[in-house]
Amino acid sequence: MSVQNDIKNKLSDNLNMVYLDVVNESDNHNVPAGSESHFKLILVSTDFDGKNLLTRHRMVNKILEDELKNKIHALAIHAYTEKQWQEKNAVAPESPPCLGGSK
Repeated sequence: MSVQNDIKNKLSDNLNMVYLDVVNESDNHNVPAGSESHFKLILVSTDFDGKNLLTRHRMVNKILEDELKNKIHALAIHAYTEKQWQEKNAVAPESPPCLGGSK
């Protein structure tokens, strides 16, 4: 199974998801073709209600602990409540361009 699918499955199994998008952004970075090392998560969950952003990120990091230690180089987390997602018109920010890691 792919890292991307592992991430989707773990998050879906551990959070009450309203919306989930796992975007492999590895091709935007200086890595070999087909890599699965850079991801952007867009998560909307009822589990985030009443929790601040730091707590939400910690929840996600805990669920993906193994992937973060062994498989993922970079992870952008956009974690919203359903109300916040509606206020954003269901649009997450774009990721900035890669600078090659040495710039």
